[in-house]
Amino acid sequence: MKSNFILIGIIFAFLWASASTATKIGLQSAQPFVIAVSRFFIAGMIMLIATHFFLKKNLPPKNTWKQIMIYGLLNVSIYLGLYVIGMQKISAGLGTLAVGMNPVLISFMGAFFFKQKVTGMGILSLLLCLLGIFIAAYPLLRTSYASIDGIVIIFISMMAYSGGAIYYSRTDWKGMDILTINGWQTVAGGIFLLPFLFFTYDPAKNIYDTHFWSGTIWLAIPVSIGAVQCWMILLKKDAVKAAYWLFLCPVFGFLLARIFLKEPLSLFTAAGVLLVVSGLYIAQRYKVSKKGAGMDNSIMDNG
Repeated sequence: MKSNFILIGIIFAFLWASASTATKIGLQSAQPFVIAVSRFFIAGMIMLIATHFFLKKNLPPKNTWKQIMIYGLLNVSIYLGLYVIGMQKISAGLGTLAVGMNPVLISFMGAFFFKQKVTGMGILSLLLCLLGIFIAAYPLLRTSYASIDGIVIIFISMMAYSGGAIYYSRTDWKGMDILTINGWQTVAGGIFLLPFLFFTYDPAKNIYDTHFWSGTIWLAIPVSIGAVQCWMILLKKDAVKAAYWLFLCPVFGFLLARIFLKEPLSLFTAAGVLLVVSGLYIAQRYKVSKKGAGMDNSIMDNG
């Protein structure tokens, strides 16, 4: 039913946008890698129990473990590991805005690696997204809600995410269920981050209070599991229409940051969001390369 599609779409956009705010809340009480590793193991174990014990899915075939490790490294360890570090240095709203332009980055990286010619509309979409983030960030840079190095770290993490999405879409997963892939790649990503956690851990900087647990549990269950499952339902119903729900994420992101973190909103914020959403619309509406459309169905398949 159309009403169900709309409801699931709104729930997805809200949950996916809430990740930045939840991360900032967790960072009030704990170090980045403590939050990240805790999140990945909680989410990963829940998904593995669900897929193997309740849904009775088989373990991954022997020749897919390397693929799972590579995907987990890109999609979890590097992407979300850097993301939680970068979120120490930028606002939650700006973090959501950066995440929102992932579909455009995926399209451009795909065109670069597979020698596809980028169209004029593709270039326009990327420029609009970059300009939008710059405009939204401008007043935040002046009020300590963002820093240049934080923005750079976030963009590097977005590149890793885009690489992971391309790798996922180009890999033969031998018919494995999406929940099985997500569960194992999420646990693998957490394992890869353990050495960094042990090396940087400082007991004095971690208080396992309400801020830590509320932020981490929210990231692990509603975001890592709930948002992804909503996305898969939307894709199954209509892959093209599903992508349009990404446009709501920056809006929800700034509103949640304002409500829970008291982050400032301004005309710069509105203009930045409008430009990023316009860039996303162009990437969705028109082809950005001669051989590929602006969205890839795998862009949200992550832990």
